[in-house]
Amino acid sequence: MFGRAPKKSNNTKYYELLGVSKNASQDDLKKAYRKSAIKNHPDKGGDPEKFKEIAQAYEVLSDAEKREIYDQYGEDALKEGMGSGGGGGHNPFDIFESLFGGSPFGGK
Repeated sequence: MFGRAPKKSNNTKYYELLGVSKNASQDDLKKAYRKSAIKNHPDKGGDPEKFKEIAQAYEVLSDAEKREIYDQYGEDALKEGMGSGGGGGHNPFDIFESLFGGSPFGGK
């Protein structure tokens, strides 16, 4: 009753969003994110919500600590602040720009 651990998770949503397997390398994750981010970028007619989900998936899976928490306990554990420092996440456009060095659609 006291100090219950979160339930174990077999959540694969983030992996499915990026189109990778659970044992994907960091390089595989980066390539998959780049492909999905370009395809779904709002400036190219993509869905802004899906773009945000893809960025969130990459942010979690590219961070070893967050990925371990996600793999063990799922998305809810990250939302509750386990390992995330209680922060609210990052702007998906910032993540995109950090990988691509700016907007691929011109300007910044």
